[in-house]
Amino acid sequence: MLSYRHAYHAGNHADVLKHLVLLALFDKLLAKDKPITYIDTHSGAGLYDLKGEFAAVNAEYATGVGVFEAKQINNPLLQSYLDEINRCNPLGGAQFYPGSPFLARSVLRPVDKLHLIELHSSEIDVLRDNVGRDSRVRIHNRDAFEGLLALTPPEPRRGLALIDPSYEDKQDYKRVVSTLKKVHRRWPVGIIAIWYPLLAKQRDQGEALVRAIAREGFPDVLDIQLSVSEPQEEFGMHGSGMLILNAPWRLDDTIESALGELAPMMGDAASYRVTSL
Repeated sequence: MLSYRHAYHAGNHADVLKHLVLLALFDKLLAKDKPITYIDTHSGAGLYDLKGEFAAVNAEYATGVGVFEAKQINNPLLQSYLDEINRCNPLGGAQFYPGSPFLARSVLRPVDKLHLIELHSSEIDVLRDNVGRDSRVRIHNRDAFEGLLALTPPEPRRGLALIDPSYEDKQDYKRVVSTLKKVHRRWPVGIIAIWYPLLAKQRDQGEALVRAIAREGFPDVLDIQLSVSEPQEEFGMHGSGMLILNAPWRLDDTIESALGELAPMMGDAASYRVTSL
């Protein structure tokens, strides 16, 4: 929706899960010396100031990326995630948080391509300022789902698409499924990562989305969930999930190891689940 700005939620627990999974997928893809394409459907601003006016409203980062402060980290994926945050803060601290476009730009190689889609009229200008001067990057000011279809199959065909709408428009759940079916027909080798929220009991449609995608019979689908609190009856997001289509070999082991160290840092009520559909 055009009213949504991710800056209000930057660095929260959902971002932590999303970006850990994204880095793990990039690591799998970059293990081969072949170029890849990355498509980001809801790119946002690309980089966020956690001390800025938007992120400071609810300070959601405090219970997300903030849990890493002064912690000893052992898992290599968690350490890679922190390394990328540190790269955005050369003077120390954690004022700036890298969104998915910034992470992709940081880890991808000169031969790789990035397509960043953003519809919001204000966010697109900030995105251009943050990442638009990179020759590997193409920025598209258009509807996310229509843009993804228009860009597939990409060249090179090895690669990854991230679909992460806000779901403030409840039609996004249906659009994710219908778009995924079309994209997979056009781009059967592409890895597709779909983020979804886990909401209060009376509002949650996340599990229904998982079931809808499972019914389609897509290959190698992995469902990854991180919950940081007990679900409430009416309001609130207690966690989120990532559905991975064409999940690389042993991605589940990589993610389970990272979440096994992360979950206790998120609090006593935190839990995770990694399931093949």
